[in-house]
Amino acid sequence: MQPMRTLARWAAALFGVIGIAAAAQGLPNKTLSLIVPYPAGGPSDYVARKIQPDAAARLGQTMIIENIGGANGSIALSRMLNAPPDGSMMVLGTPMELVLAPLAMSAVKFKSEDFRLVAQLVTTNLVLLTRPTLGAKNVDELVAMARKATDKPMTYGSVGLGSAYHVAGEKFAQLTGTQFTHVPYKGSAQLITDLVGGQIDFAFIVLAGSVPAMIQDGKVKALGITAKTPHPLFKDLPPLAAMPALAPLEFDLWAGVQVPRNTPDDVVARLNKAFYEALQDPETRKAFEATGNAVVSPRSPAELDTLYVAEVERYRALAKSINLQPQ
Repeated sequence: MQPMRTLARWAAALFGVIGIAAAAQGLPNKTLSLIVPYPAGGPSDYVARKIQPDAAARLGQTMIIENIGGANGSIALSRMLNAPPDGSMMVLGTPMELVLAPLAMSAVKFKSEDFRLVAQLVTTNLVLLTRPTLGAKNVDELVAMARKATDKPMTYGSVGLGSAYHVAGEKFAQLTGTQFTHVPYKGSAQLITDLVGGQIDFAFIVLAGSVPAMIQDGKVKALGITAKTPHPLFKDLPPLAAMPALAPLEFDLWAGVQVPRNTPDDVVARLNKAFYEALQDPETRKAFEATGNAVVSPRSPAELDTLYVAEVERYRALAKSINLQPQ
């Protein structure tokens, strides 16, 4: 009997050690969810679907993509905040949802400080696109057309009130002394469809995903990018922020994995490691760079905490500059 008791104690100790090791890994043993806060087909969706398979393999767990659009991404973020903060539910977020949405919509109850950046993945600029039938060949001609359209203002699209696309459009109007009618959409896919079809006149859209190919194929016209220097894929495209009158029109937008602020540090560290390892895959990097994104160098959770605070301050200042008010 004694050997059996001893064996039982050893077994209990062994499984106890295994349990402690599993807990130290942080993540719960269940399917993980990476939420994209827009319908399928947009730039954020593209980033999520490229990084998800490798990240899931490195975590050793199943990970699904969920597309939850609406309210400038705030519906998706609210859902994550209502889930257990154990790392099983993440959002592929940008400053549009994390910073601008709470400033633009009174119905949004979360704050930027409610989130933690696990891994910043890619960055890119916005590109000023017009419908293919619009006569403007450059920014000056677009502004001239807008100043003449006093009875029926030209239209520009965005992915929602307070989105970076909206803020860029308002900043452009402010700097050029023009007026435009804002047309909000639930996601980039429908926005781009209507731009190609001529239902709206122009839009500031993130230079990523399918957008570079659409420019190259002539489905839309590109008049400039929100940067001070040329873009590697479009070296002849004018950098708008290099123009004296448009110097403040410098928008770079990043996409990264977010979790609730109170997610345990060991979970954050594990997710950080898995996503950054996945980001180093040559094919993944090539795919991102070919579609207009710049791949971000790995950062520790502590470095990302500092970066996130700075980005929140930067986008809040941008919103204040156009007097963005909650509606």
